[in-house]
Amino acid sequence: MERESNATAAAPAAAALFAWGANSYGQLGLGHKEDVLLPQQLSDFCNPGCVKSITGGGAHSAVVTDEGSLFVCGLNKDGQLGLGHTEDVLYFTPCKSLLGCPIQQVACGWDFTIILTENGQVLSCGSNSFGQLGIPHGPRRCVVPQAIELLREKVVSIAAGLRHALAATASGTVFQWGTGLASSGRRLCPGQTLPLFLTAKEPSRVTGLENSQAVCVLAGSDHSASLTDAGELFVWGSNKHGQLASQAAFLPVPQKIEAHCFQNEKVAAVWNGWTHLVAQTETGKVFTWGRADYGQLGRTLESHEDWKPKKQDPSLRCSRPSKSTPSSLHCLMGATEVSCGSEHNLAVIARLARSADWGGSSLKHYFAGPNVMCKEAEPRTAEEMRKMRLKEERDLPSDRARLGWPVPA
Repeated sequence: MERESNATAAAPAAAALFAWGANSYGQLGLGHKEDVLLPQQLSDFCNPGCVKSITGGGAHSAVVTDEGSLFVCGLNKDGQLGLGHTEDVLYFTPCKSLLGCPIQQVACGWDFTIILTENGQVLSCGSNSFGQLGIPHGPRRCVVPQAIELLREKVVSIAAGLRHALAATASGTVFQWGTGLASSGRRLCPGQTLPLFLTAKEPSRVTGLENSQAVCVLAGSDHSASLTDAGELFVWGSNKHGQLASQAAFLPVPQKIEAHCFQNEKVAAVWNGWTHLVAQTETGKVFTWGRADYGQLGRTLESHEDWKPKKQDPSLRCSRPSKSTPSSLHCLMGATEVSCGSEHNLAVIARLARSADWGGSSLKHYFAGPNVMCKEAEPRTAEEMRKMRLKEERDLPSDRARLGWPVPA
């Protein structure tokens, strides 16, 4: 008699939210300010199965549910949580001022937050020291979300960087505000007149994208990006770490990354770190480029010279002697979810099980980037990293003794 095949996948476990990492201001929502090395489950402040998105800023976090509710926690010195005060918050807390106003997307900058409602309106709160709230004559900080009145057209995508923000409208137009890129532009391209959208404290149309229709915008520390409905990726801003895949040190206007960089395939999705990018093509290939000193590209470079900026010739004002070219990661082919932190990434890959003994779909969680004790240059599964972390914790006392460091009792 043949053994019966377990072709039916086991019922998935109940959804749950976990958090780990830096937590100096309570941004993990766990109720304390201690850093967390291993994933810890959060209390059910909402139905975990109904979470639409999770995003983080310099030291604050935001969760949007399927119903459009917004929950926030973490650093609140400038009112970036939008709760009407400036006290840090250790648990995910509903943004009561937005109750009854369903939220579509949230983008967290360094010390500010941009909010997109389901009807396409954009609001902002937090620090406005660099005009990053898009309210030119407003206060230096807003503790309650304020509408950006100058964005009169329906918005479909928003992004927040270190000190600048972007929005893409339903017609495909891109707006940018905040002076975060201006200082880099003046330093790297002396003598050039920067376009208005790099220096404006109110939404200003990004020039150079007139013949394309944007569907998504992204913001890094000192750069911006826009993905079009034709699968083309445009980038501008600082190229200090090769994140723009260009020869120039700074791009004052958008420049398209040529299709051959993605093996002549259309780009279907893009994610952004502080100084690196991850893109996925229409066939599922995943490409990374930009800064790599923490392993955030998921691949081992031949030498540090591949990522470290080289000293520039002053006579070549806007030139960059080397560039970072998008390179594919075969192990992430077909990734269903990707997320970028400032200097690390996480991805989810669903693979069909081929074993004759069991079937269905198995999920593997990969991530690459800085670990507390080491830097991972290649993607590893979460289980692999968990085992490595446990081993590091076991070995830590002996390592301290070997190095002559005091060993805790």
